[in-house]
Amino acid sequence: MDLETLRALLADEGQQVLAALQADDPVGEAATVAGLLREHPAALVSAAREQVRLRRRAAAKYGEYAARLYFTPDSVELSSHLAVCEYKLDRVLHEVGVVLIDAMCLGSGADALVLGWSHHTDAVDADPLTVEIARANLPGMHDPNLYPTCEDVTEFDSQGEAVFIDLMRRDGPDGVPDAETYDPPLSWALDRVRTTGYGWVRLAPGLPGQVPPTGLAGADEVEWISHEGRIQEAVVWFGLDVQRTPSPVPVRRATVLPSGASLVERRNLSAPDVRPIGRYLYVPDPAVVHARLVGELAREVAGGLVEGGGSLLTSDELHRTPFAAVYEVGDALPLDGTRIP
Repeated sequence: MDLETLRALLADEGQQVLAALQADDPVGEAATVAGLLREHPAALVSAAREQVRLRRRAAAKYGEYAARLYFTPDSVELSSHLAVCEYKLDRVLHEVGVVLIDAMCLGSGADALVLGWSHHTDAVDADPLTVEIARANLPGMHDPNLYPTCEDVTEFDSQGEAVFIDLMRRDGPDGVPDAETYDPPLSWALDRVRTTGYGWVRLAPGLPGQVPPTGLAGADEVEWISHEGRIQEAVVWFGLDVQRTPSPVPVRRATVLPSGASLVERRNLSAPDVRPIGRYLYVPDPAVVHARLVGELAREVAGGLVEGGGSLLTSDELHRTPFAAVYEVGDALPLDGTRIP
């Protein structure tokens, strides 16, 4: 979708076409489309049809809000579940304690919209379409206190007490994502939040592993968040009200939603033992694996690593935990690669 298409959808005629398609059952869509094509431009009908499809896909993440919002394929893909945005807002309210927030590089825009529910939020992005979509989505998200502008974020004169930067949208070359192929690069984003003193950077789950510990100096935590067993994102937090001795290396945290349970790194914890399969098998949540907290989980369930099983854990007694799926072992068979298919 481009700016011209979005503006056509927002006009009265576009709204009529969207309403007709959205109210229709997908099974009867072909007949509805045929009728609309007799009265409206084919390009407009096609754009509305694609938007309705994106809204239906987005419903798994945005719930009832999806039917009132505007999306691109990338924004649906880059979005975390709305529960993740709400969880981070709760941390901001209770642990950061600021009023004015600058949101830079909007990504899908969901975080900035949710921040606007409780904070004055100035939103800045260099992409005109992203900014226009954020504006169009304000009514569908209860008109938050969000003020989007199109501007180069590296030139933006920030006045906020805290800075939120979304680096999930990568503008660099295809291939394995690299921290410096993002625009702006991760090093700039971290320096920008570090200079402000309060804020956070949203990242793809694998990105923090590419940053040397010295590059995260000043950060309080790196938090990996999952929802219903699916990894969503990583967040580098600055300025949290944490009761701990300052350290040049941030604490690692794994948080699983919707329970909200968190597993936090224990310093100087020895690696778990490797042992034979016991009565119970534990499959760690992906947030725990990404945060490299399998050792902490092994201690919690009084277990060890399964030999050759990657991050799988095992124990002789049942220890229920929100951080892993637990299975009782009925039998253990010799591994025979020829029989696996």
